[in-house]
Amino acid sequence: MRESGEMYLETILILGKENNTVRATDIASRLGYSKASVSRAVGKLNSEGHIVVGSNGHIALTERGRNIAEKIYERHHVLTEVLSSLGVDPRCAAEDACRIEHVISDEAFSAIKQHLIRFGAANNNA
Repeated sequence: MRESGEMYLETILILGKENNTVRATDIASRLGYSKASVSRAVGKLNSEGHIVVGSNGHIALTERGRNIAEKIYERHHVLTEVLSSLGVDPRCAAEDACRIEHVISDEAFSAIKQHLIRFGAANNNA
């Protein structure tokens, strides 16, 4: 899946946690995209089986879409935390994490998480 699709799925996940319902206008507002662009993306995500759109216009993630969204969401939070802990300004850390989360390999991300687990456990034992 391309970065833009991942961004849409992550945004749908976040909006769903905040509001319980998600509409295309909510996505457009959050991402700063035109309604036409969001409509095209929603149609594509729907046809690919990542989301379902109800007759009332509410958008929900399918299991497949939720798995991708949660993966990206986790990467965003972990990478933001790592960059912030290194002294990067929180706003810059979040922006950089947003870019990195789409290109980092599963192997590299897993290694970062394992390092954090080991480092956190070592600090708790001290």
